[in-house]
Formats: sequence, C-alpha cells, structure tokens
Amino acid sequence: MRILLQRVSRAEVRIRSDDFGAESRVSGHIQSGYLILVGFTHTDTEAELQWMTDKIVGLRVFADTDGKLNHDIAECAGALLVVSQFTLYADASKGKRPSFINAARPEIAVPLYNQFVMLLRQQGLVVETGEFGATMDVELVNDGPVTIWLERDAASAKDER
Repeated sequence: MRILLQRVSRAEVRIRSDDFGAESRVSGHIQSGYLILVGFTHTDTEAELQWMTDKIVGLRVFADTDGKLNHDIAECAGALLVVSQFTLYADASKGKRPSFINAARPEIAVPLYNQFVMLLRQQGLVVETGEFGATMDVELVNDGPVTIWLERDAASAKDER
C-alpha cells in the first residue's frame, strides 16, 4: 500500500464525464486537512490498511502555537480527501512507458479502497472521496508545503517483528 499524503488548506476532486473536462461534477471537497492519494498492490491486506490508518491519524504535521509540528489531524479538526491512484505503483525503470503490473487489479483494489475509507471514518474524521476508476481532476493548495510518502507491505511488516 502506497500513499502520497499532502497537507492542504483546501482540496477538491472533480469527476470528468468527457475527455476535455468541460463536463464534470465535484465528488469531494475539503478545507484544511490531508489530500491522500492511495494505491494498492496485489498482496495488501487488512493489516496494511489498519497500519496506514493508525499512521495517518497519528501523524503530527500541524503546527502548535510555537510553530512546531505537534498536532495531528483530529486536534486541528482537519478533514481527509482520499483519491485512488493506481499509478503510484508505476515502474518506469525500463523504457519510456511505465508498467503498472504491481498495481492491484480493481477486483482487489476496490474492496481495499472502500475498507480504507471506512476505517478512516471510524476514527471520527470527515472523509471525502474521489471515485475509484473514474477520470478525475484533483485541485489542491499544498499547505507548507508538507508532502509525505507512506508505504506499507507484507515485507515491511515482517521486518518490524
């Protein structure tokens, strides 16, 4: 499971109904919080989802009164915008065209995505979403900027034991 987390002062995802973006509708919109781009691989399980949920909820990347990053998302009443992004598993090490062989197919990724969103909501957070598999336009204002790469797979879990 891979996540690109960006602290934002606002973010919005629009679902395009045509190739040019002239026809679109807002699927999710937040003010202060995190834009979370999430991708899954074939071996991801509930263990990775739970670890990532705990990590996101506990991250202290919002400033306190001294300007130090000491507050988590709940302490600042932030919201989450979660957008599926299979291209996080792109492998561009060879040739000019990326391979997406490590990205989970929809029959695996869709249930993982839905469960991940549910786990985040169970933490009492406001969670908006894009639409899995849709063509989307994502607009954001990165606050800071703060951008964090998070990754968790079965191999990393074994290394921690």
